[in-house]
Amino acid sequence: MTAGGAVFQSGVMHRSQRLARRPDNDLTLGSVPMTDASRTAGDAVVAAAVELFAQKGYDQTSVDDIARAAGLSRSTFFRQYGGKDDVVFADHEVVLGTLRAVFDAPHDSPWRAVCAAALAAFDHFAGDLDLARRRYHVVRGIPALRDREIVTVFRYERLFADHLRERSPGLDPVDAVAFGAAVTAVHNHVLRRLIRDEPGVSRATLARALDDLLHRFGVHPDGEAPAADDLVVAVFPRRMPLAEVTRRLRSDLP
Repeated sequence: MTAGGAVFQSGVMHRSQRLARRPDNDLTLGSVPMTDASRTAGDAVVAAAVELFAQKGYDQTSVDDIARAAGLSRSTFFRQYGGKDDVVFADHEVVLGTLRAVFDAPHDSPWRAVCAAALAAFDHFAGDLDLARRRYHVVRGIPALRDREIVTVFRYERLFADHLRERSPGLDPVDAVAFGAAVTAVHNHVLRRLIRDEPGVSRATLARALDDLLHRFGVHPDGEAPAADDLVVAVFPRRMPLAEVTRRLRSDLP
């Protein structure tokens, strides 16, 4: 992957006791591994294209040059990767597929699932920092690739927002779009810091930032212990979306 707020203005009656804080930076979900996103032979083609652009320049590099460096025929290259600007971001198709698998895995909160997906994407790009750094520098200098990068970023934002709307019926679309965009922006900010070799930046940096984002949107997974009686008061953040309050009530009520 290369903010906004939500509002809800009332407390709610609930059968469980007042929320007890449960800090949680571990956003692993179900059986989907968050530490080793899939890699394919396509990564080598991406690397070949980026290397040629860095050495010869974007305009001076032909599709034939890339295909030859990657050991592919011209027709195979076009069939699998499209044009020059497409191949630079071809591995994002693999990442997006991995994120869809994250969403298909069991999880108790769609908001946390989006954060876990961002960590899965980070794992992929951080797994080959040399390629990430070279692509970063190449893209910065080529307007056509910067435009393509904007389109690619939007695909992540849309994937995240669509998941939230699907799993939270009644959620204001603005809240879904805002959270998806915020998670994407935070991921890209931390990844760029890692690419620039800033000290102390790691996967944990992103996990902490995403945990803070859950708090900012009022959707942090703070759980309540069941009460001995049937009726107690639960306090929800004013900014928590109504659809999220409804989802939590439905999941906790017998």
